[in-house]
Amino acid sequence: MHDYQLLIFDWDGTLADSISRIVDSMRLAAAAFELTPCSDDAIKGIIGLGLPEAIQALHPQVRAPAEIERFRQLYSEYYLAFEAEPSALFAGVAESLAAFRAQGYRLAVATGKGRHGLDRVLAGQGWLDYFDVTRCADETASKPDPLMLHEILAQCGVAPQHALMIGDSSFDLQMAARAGIDSVAVGYGAQPLSALRAYGPQLAIEEFNELRVWLAGRANRQVIEVAEYVG
Repeated sequence: MHDYQLLIFDWDGTLADSISRIVDSMRLAAAAFELTPCSDDAIKGIIGLGLPEAIQALHPQVRAPAEIERFRQLYSEYYLAFEAEPSALFAGVAESLAAFRAQGYRLAVATGKGRHGLDRVLAGQGWLDYFDVTRCADETASKPDPLMLHEILAQCGVAPQHALMIGDSSFDLQMAARAGIDSVAVGYGAQPLSALRAYGPQLAIEEFNELRVWLAGRANRQVIEVAEYVG
């Protein structure tokens, strides 16, 4: 028995070790667009946004829809070239997600990736039907707008207090707070825990397996509390 029923995961930097490829692709696209590339930290700071929003945040001089689309295409071309060998999952992710499913949790993905990109990486993992629901930035509002979380909750029939958002960016945690959902901050992805703790996560982790241990502890405590109440 546990109070959380639905675990919602960001993808890049939370489940998959893809941050360096995002940074490199954004820098290469800027250079090809004859723009001064931003620093690695600046690019990491926008990871989690939808791609058009990320481009405009980094390069506000790129304004026209046609320019934004061209930049997006350049970025995608570079990223797909890097992804010829798919980004690996972080240590403990595959085993922990399997354990969560076996324990009765419902699983979802809320990502800044586009639908085509997410389906490609899910297919590469053999996970096209693995998650109960997935939502992408190009089919709803970009983070930190809570719309994609509202949509996930509605599709799963789960109340906000029974869901948990796990992510590596401030946008993930802001989105969760706006949706009334508890969050877990991941410190091995785009942004360090020193920056993420300001958003009030329930837990801050440096390894994915720490989430599994924490959830198991919560479930065990609830079993004990119920037994004591019944007794």
